[in-house]
Amino acid sequence: MLPLRWSSHVYQSNESYINLHHRCRQLPKFLPEINSAIPNTVGKEVLILKMKSTNAYASIFLLLIFVTIALAKKSGDVTELQIGVKHKPASCEYQAHKGDRVRVHYRGKLTDGTVFDSSFERGDPIEFELGSGQVIKGWDQGLLGMCVGEKRKLKIPSKLGYGDQGSPPTIPGGATLIFDTELVSVNGKPSSGSDDSEL
Repeated sequence: MLPLRWSSHVYQSNESYINLHHRCRQLPKFLPEINSAIPNTVGKEVLILKMKSTNAYASIFLLLIFVTIALAKKSGDVTELQIGVKHKPASCEYQAHKGDRVRVHYRGKLTDGTVFDSSFERGDPIEFELGSGQVIKGWDQGLLGMCVGEKRKLKIPSKLGYGDQGSPPTIPGGATLIFDTELVSVNGKPSSGSDDSEL
């Protein structure tokens, strides 16, 4: 069977079989089947194969799939928390655990690179109790086990961030958040290292 959509109808024309054959020459590999599908006697009433290119439709469909995938990759959205260690001190004197009082420098961005908040520019790290729900879940989970002086990049899905409601006007609903973070101290104990605190 031809991989084409076709319908039969009566076409009032003096067009000869040769002309019909000529119109189908762009599909040479299907000509034997076309020949067998057309009656030997061709008069005024001729069965016409009305061809609709399924190949064209398939190409468009595949193009849409590739565009969708490309946009998804470009957007940088994630569905699970991703933790990337950018710097770890040679020694880990103090480590962050649930219930610890921590101070953290951070820079928050959207996936398009827009910075919506940064403690670095203010020169004032945020202080909170880790794991107690004082910050978004992505932070409570992503900073666990972090050493003082360590720098991490957190990619936080919306379900662990601000959810579908977002945090207007700076954070839209459903947004993936990217945070460059540095643990400044744990329970008032800073790092003894001399690393630059700017990420």
